[in-house]
Amino acid sequence: MPRKAKSHGKLKLKTHKATAKRFRLTGAGKLVRTKGGKSHFRRRRSERSKRLFSEMLPVEGSSIIKRVRRLAPYLSRYKANPNARTGGSSK
Repeated sequence: MPRKAKSHGKLKLKTHKATAKRFRLTGAGKLVRTKGGKSHFRRRRSERSKRLFSEMLPVEGSSIIKRVRRLAPYLSRYKANPNARTGGSSK
């Protein structure tokens, strides 16, 4: 008696982890990114310019947005930095 062939469901897509760490989705569904070069020569920067590095900038250009969505299909499930501490005191 021949074996019954297994039916495989849909394949899961792999997330490009570097993309998932650099980008995130806002509540409105906009794609935002972090700035690059945050830690390079940081001592000689002014406080204002250091503070500006923590901003999240909106991603513009439909081709870039499509590429990021292809690299990280489940992006809404990831934080920009999953190891970052959350606010609040711990005792």
